[in-house]
Amino acid sequence: MRYFRLIAFSVFFLSFSVKAQDLITFQNFDELNAYIQNNSDKPLVVNFWATWCAPCVKELPYFQKLHQENPNIKVVTVSLDFDKQVESKLKPFLKKKNYSFVTTYMADKKFNNWISKVDENWSGSIPATWVINGNKGIFVEQEFVSFEELNQFVNESLTKIN
Repeated sequence: MRYFRLIAFSVFFLSFSVKAQDLITFQNFDELNAYIQNNSDKPLVVNFWATWCAPCVKELPYFQKLHQENPNIKVVTVSLDFDKQVESKLKPFLKKKNYSFVTTYMADKKFNNWISKVDENWSGSIPATWVINGNKGIFVEQEFVSFEELNQFVNESLTKIN
C-alpha cells in the first residue's frame, strides 16, 4: 500500500510539473501565433528571452511568481537561444530551475521575418514581454527589475486592452 501511494503521488506531482524535455518548439512565427490563438481562454503574458541574456535570466523568477500567484493569466516564455545550445544549455537550465510556466523555443532564427509581427516597433532586443488578451496586446522591450514592476505592468496592460 505504501508503494502504491508513492507511485500515485509521483504520477500526480509529475503531471503538474514542467520538464525540460517537454519544451514546445515553434519552427516559425505562424506556429507561435497559432498556439497563442488556441490558448486565448485567459490573458497571456509572453516573455521573449535567452539563457545567454543575463537580464532575461534575472527576471525569470518574477514570471514564475506571476504564474504561481495569478491564476487568471497564463505565462508563456519563448526562448530565442541558439539551435546548438538547446540541448547543452537551454534544457539543462530549465530542468535545474524547474519553472512551472509554459516553456517554448523559437527555432526560426530569421528574426527580421517575424519580430514585426509581434510589434512593428520591436528592435529585436530581449528581454521583451507581450501581454495579450484576445486579439489585443501591449508589447514592451525592457527588463523588469522586480516582481512588483512586472505585476504592475501586466495589470495596467490588461486594464488598457480590456
